[in-house]
Amino acid sequence: MNHPRPAHQTETSFGTENNGRIVLALPKGRILKAVSPLMSGTGMAPAPECLGGDSRKLRFPTQDPQVDVVRVRSFDVATFVASGGAQVGVCGADVLMEFDYPEIYAPLDLGIGACRISVAQPAHLPHDPQEWKRWSEVRVATKYPAITRRFFAARGINATIVHLHGAMELAPMLGLSRLIVDLVDTGSTLKANGLKEVETIAQVTSRVIVNRTALKTRPEQIDRILSRFRTALAASSPVAENV
Repeated sequence: MNHPRPAHQTETSFGTENNGRIVLALPKGRILKAVSPLMSGTGMAPAPECLGGDSRKLRFPTQDPQVDVVRVRSFDVATFVASGGAQVGVCGADVLMEFDYPEIYAPLDLGIGACRISVAQPAHLPHDPQEWKRWSEVRVATKYPAITRRFFAARGINATIVHLHGAMELAPMLGLSRLIVDLVDTGSTLKANGLKEVETIAQVTSRVIVNRTALKTRPEQIDRILSRFRTALAASSPVAENV
């Protein structure tokens, strides 16, 4: 399954509502919580209602009158930035690996939201890496079809994808798949549902991403935002705290 590519528009092609402001896309959920202290250090902290769970708004002003924040689903951050709807964003490396948009430049690893993309299976089944070499195909439930296909194809295995957007842990127990590929933090959800990690595909942290066209057409604004992130990141590091 090929992912749809963003429309090839320049980052100034749509409407006039931005009035010269940079739009920064942030993901809902755990990454938003993790990046919030860092945003305060950038001088671009969004309005408090952005961080609360009650607001129905999706676009918010920040401390900088030239920067607005939009709050979107984590998987949509890369699409907004690649399409030019937002010029800058923060998203997990898992999203970048899955969509692989050439329109995106990812210059800065924030080191937050650390987790991993892993293969898991029912805990009662033995895991023998040598057995995989004898497989020609396997059925896998995941929200990462591209990453999953690449991982198994590199081992000569055709992955038949059961594409789910959540509750992957149910798939093996209900007979939908033999394996799952999912984002893992502590592993407690896997354990609670009778699964265990058997392979790690990639370590994941959150990155600052930039629309390549915006980087060329608005270099001073983009460079200033990146510089602010670097300064805030340095100030929040353990080394900086111990100086």
